[in-house]
Amino acid sequence: MKKIEAIIKPFKLEEVKEALAEVGVQGMTVTEVKGFGRQKGHTEIYRGSEYTVDFLPKVKLEIIVDSDQAGIVAGAIVKSANTGKIGDGKVFISAVEEAIRIRTGETGGDAVAVN
Repeated sequence: MKKIEAIIKPFKLEEVKEALAEVGVQGMTVTEVKGFGRQKGHTEIYRGSEYTVDFLPKVKLEIIVDSDQAGIVAGAIVKSANTGKIGDGKVFISAVEEAIRIRTGETGGDAVAVN
């Protein structure tokens, strides 16, 4: 199994969710996060004072899939989240040793499959 973590722009969430549904992703965890990369934030003016916004709002997706699906899922995220502008985000893929469904005690792929 693989864990795919994607950091994307918030307004792309619905488009990414639809793309993931098309490739068979049945569940994910979504978290609102803040961060920066090459963008390094930006400056804004509020009530006449200029200030720097270091951490920009982003959305983090976490998805567990079978190893053979990881490339397809990551590709769907990259394609649907891409705007071509700086700050589009990142996708990380890592190995998952084990998964356990608390309700039934199922393990491995059975624990993450939708029943």
